[in-house]
Order: sequence, then C-alpha cells, then structure tokens
Amino acid sequence: MKQNDPTPSVAAANEALMSTLPFADTADFDAVERGFLGTLDDPAIRNEAGDVVWDASTYDFVDGDAPASVNPSLWRQSKLVAKHGLFEVVEGIYQARGLDLSVMSFIEGDSGVIVVDPLISKETAAAALALYRTHRGDRPIVAVIFSHSHIDHFGGVLGIVGQDEVDAGTVQIVAPEGFLEHAISENVYAGTAMSRRSGYMYGAALARGPQGQVGAGLGQTTSTGQPGIMVPTLEITTTGESHTFDGVEFEFQMAPGTEAPSEMHFHIPSYRALCMAENATHNLHNLLTLRGAVVRDPHVWSQYLTEAIERYGADTDVIFASHHWPTWGNDDVRSFLGVQRDLYGYLHDQTLRMLNQGLNGAEIAEVIELPPALEANWSTHGYYGSVSHNVKAIYQRYMGWFDGNPARLWPHPPKPLAERYVAAIGGVDRVVELAQQAYDEGDYRWAATLLDHAVFADAENAAAKSLYADTLEQLGYGSENGTWRNFFLSGATELREGNFGTPISTNAPAIMGELSPEQIFDAIAITVDGPKAWDLDLSLDVTLSDLGRSFHLTLRNGVFIYVEREPKGDAQLHLTLTKPRFLALAGGDTTSDGLTVDGDAGVLAQLTSVLDPGDPGFNIVVP
Repeated sequence: MKQNDPTPSVAAANEALMSTLPFADTADFDAVERGFLGTLDDPAIRNEAGDVVWDASTYDFVDGDAPASVNPSLWRQSKLVAKHGLFEVVEGIYQARGLDLSVMSFIEGDSGVIVVDPLISKETAAAALALYRTHRGDRPIVAVIFSHSHIDHFGGVLGIVGQDEVDAGTVQIVAPEGFLEHAISENVYAGTAMSRRSGYMYGAALARGPQGQVGAGLGQTTSTGQPGIMVPTLEITTTGESHTFDGVEFEFQMAPGTEAPSEMHFHIPSYRALCMAENATHNLHNLLTLRGAVVRDPHVWSQYLTEAIERYGADTDVIFASHHWPTWGNDDVRSFLGVQRDLYGYLHDQTLRMLNQGLNGAEIAEVIELPPALEANWSTHGYYGSVSHNVKAIYQRYMGWFDGNPARLWPHPPKPLAERYVAAIGGVDRVVELAQQAYDEGDYRWAATLLDHAVFADAENAAAKSLYADTLEQLGYGSENGTWRNFFLSGATELREGNFGTPISTNAPAIMGELSPEQIFDAIAITVDGPKAWDLDLSLDVTLSDLGRSFHLTLRNGVFIYVEREPKGDAQLHLTLTKPRFLALAGGDTTSDGLTVDGDAGVLAQLTSVLDPGDPGFNIVVP
C-alpha cells in the first residue's frame, strides 16, 4: 500500500511538542522496568491451528526517538506499554504485561494463586500463566477475579481454568454484581457494529510500524485468539464486602457506571495493595469509546476515586490496575489517585458549566483547557480517551445528540447532504481542488470535511478518495491519541485498499453459550426486519427441555415479543429443544437433530425469512 511521509506541517507540529511537554521526566520508564523477571522465549503466541494470535515482537520497532510520523507523546506511551513480560509488583503480587491489550495479575495465597483479569483470549492467558509458573512455580489457581464486564478482563479464562474445576468447587469465579448480563449483552446486542468499529479503533488491519499502528494508548492492540466466559460463583454486591481466598483477605469497593457498567476495585490489607480495575490508569480513559458504548458517568467516576482515597489511601503502599504499570509509595499512590479523580471531575464540571452558558459539545471541546498541573502530568494525556471526544460524550450524556439549533434538528443524512454540499460548491472537481488547497496549507481537518462530502457524493471518484486517504494519513501522524491515529489510518487503508471487514469478533461461541433465554430472544428481536414483518401474525411456544422453561413468542406489527409461560395449545407452533440447539436454530440450523416440531412448521420458516442479521463489513468511510 502506498504511504506518504509526514508533511512538513505535521513534522513541525510533532517536533514542537518536544519543547512543550515534560519529556525529561523518566519516572514512568523506571516504573515500567521495576520488578522485571523475564518474558516469553517466543514472543509469538499461537492457537491450536498454529496461527499467531499475539506477537509482542511486532512492536520492537517502538524504540529510540519518535519518528516524524508519530506524535512524540504517543510514541513515549507506546514505548512504555510495549514492554512485555512478568513483573513483581511486591513480593507475592505479580503481573503479566504486554501480552494482550490488558494486564493479568497474580496474587499469591498460602499455597495457591488468585488470578485477576485473564486477558482477551485463552491462548494469551495460557501463555501468561505459563510465564508466571516458570518464575514462581506451579501454584494451583484457587480463584479468578473479573474486575469488570469488558472482554479484555474475562475473555481468556478458559485458557487457565476448566469448568470442571469450578463445578468441583476448587476454583471460585468472582465478579461484581451485574457482570454476566453486561458482559454478554455488550458483545451481542450491538456486537456486530461495535466489532466492526473496533477494527478501526485498535488498528487491527494496519501494519505495525512508524507509519502504521504503534499502539492504542491503553495497550498495544487486541489479541485475536478465542475468547470465552465463565459464570461467576461469587457475586460482589456491596462496598466493604470482604472475602478470603487461600488465606488472603480482599475488601471490595463497588464502582458501577464508571469505565464499565459493572465494575469493582479491591484492597488487599496484607499486601497494602489496591487494585483499581480500569478506573485509574496512566492515561485519560474513554467516557464514550470510539467503538461505541453507553456514555459513562465522569461524576460518579470521580466520586468513586475519592471514596477509594478516603477508604484505602492511608493503608496502601502500591496501586495497580488491569492496564499499565503500578505506582509505589503511599504519597505517590495518593497523588496519582487524586490527579485521576481531578481529571474526570474537572471535565465533568467544566463541560456542565459551559453547556449551561449555551455552548454545544463541539464548541466546548475546542475551548476547554486542563489546569496546568493536570496537563503536566503524563497520566492525564489522551492516549486512549481524549479531552475532545470525552467532552462531547458528557454533552451527549446530559443533552443528547441535538444541540438546540433548529437548523440542525432535521438535517439530511450523510449521502444526500454530501450531494447537496458538493453541488453547491460547484461539483466534485471543485471540492477536490479546495481540499487540495487546505491540504497544502496543513488544514487537514477542513480537507477531511470537504473530502468526506466528495466521497459520499461520488464514491468512485479516484482523485477524491486518494486525497482523502492522504489527508487522513496526516491526521493520524499528528495524533497524540492512539485510537484516533488508528481510526485515521484505518480509514486511509480502506480508501486505498477496500473494506477490510471485522478483523476481531467478540460474539464467540463460548460467550453466546452463556446467553440467557431472554437474551437470546432479545438478540432475535433486534434482527427482525420490521417492514418485511408488518403483515405477519405469528405465535409459537418454545420449550427448552434442558432448562425446564417454556416461552410464548409472538411476532405482530414487526415486533417480536416473548413471555415466559407453559404452553396452552393456542400457539401455531410448539418447538421442544435444548438451549444449545435453540442457539443453533437461531443461527439458521433448521435441519439438525434435537428439534421436536408440533404444529405448523411454516411458522418457523416465516419467522426466519424476516430476520436480517448484522453486516460485519458495513461501510464506514465511504457510503
């Protein structure tokens, strides 16, 4: 693929950052190296078929001074995050870092080990566990803690423990209240769209290198192995709740509605250690992730950090999280938590102040400035979240998508809007000409806006697509935010090479298998093509024989409704099958054994004929 060098304006802007940010502060590099015990002999982790699902060595190029094609602040962060191996946090607590997007922690008990957040894939989790045992011995796992409901904190569990161990009671699975519901629903209900956009966010299809993917700020990227899930055996519901695993006491702090809808922190008194899950990391996090999610609440986020300081600050000498490196020393721990608390509190309060003065989200994002003390702290920088898109998320949380201007209440959708803009400007050629002027002047934001309209008006215009790709590339080269860089460069890649689809999918069979019947029905309802189903009036009963539960289903007015009840003989069709067989049926398998049909089989055919599953390759950067 043709790639351009950074233009002089981008190179100059990146160079200027070297004199405005505290690059002489190397404390984070000391912290990243602290406690290093060793790493994998082979940095390439493979699945059973021999395919590489993670290769830490692909980031070996992130070394030395920043090239002109990478924002030097992002380059610094990527150098820190790329460090991989097993590290001692304190004697008895260890972390595997740089072996997936997230960090996997090991807390030693009397004779076993408690594992915290086993990465995304079973292959990376198994490799991390093997690395731990190489240096610390073959301790049995006695508990697995999921700190929250995002896949990079539970997906690898099947690589380290088996369901038979959980069923036998030798391993506990510990998670915050609501974990299973949120973990599954996020990966299923909007999973197709989120996964497609995740390919952009993490740069999954981009080549590694100074002009490609260099990281995502929170971690380098996501592994591509097999994710799974396990049902918790112990659900934490209350702040202050205490449990002992293998002689080690844990006190939990609930933090729902922060970085995840189901999340918790925990304190380990015997180690004077505090785990903050994903709510205090060495960057500004997302309040609305670019892949899509429910907007998070920075106000309660900051409040839970205050509660952690007040509750545990005096009794903590080390703080660690499930991304990045720890912070040691009571003074530094309290300072770090305070800075993180102030960061989210400031963004929340100042956004509300300005929106109450009449500014909209885009306007606030352009004028808001962090206090100098926060800006000077590396942990506040927007490598994963950004001040810009977080402020817009806060505005959205309180005010919604509409900014109050009636001219923006009912705009045309992107393609017809683009056609009108292009016609008003004087045609595609004139738009490209103006965009080239903006590009030459280094105004890449305006060039991208013009070219977005040009491409949506004429998707086959080679000149518009080429210049659009060049423009997005330059925007990527200048971005401090890793996910912005990945979005820009992924857009450039698709403009040049075509749609790369969804490199990573989260709706893996092991996760789908944990769907409740209600969640399965909800997932089906989402796929009903309403207009096609307007004239249908269907009813069927479904008995899930392995669960001993029955449901009455109807499809009327294009709406799929379910009610749990015993069959009454009033349905057009009665299906009897197991939940796994029903999952297969929902996936289109109408012929395999294990399905008992009583009544009009044509009802099932009518229902499946109006189901319209998501498109994992929908267009993003072109219409």
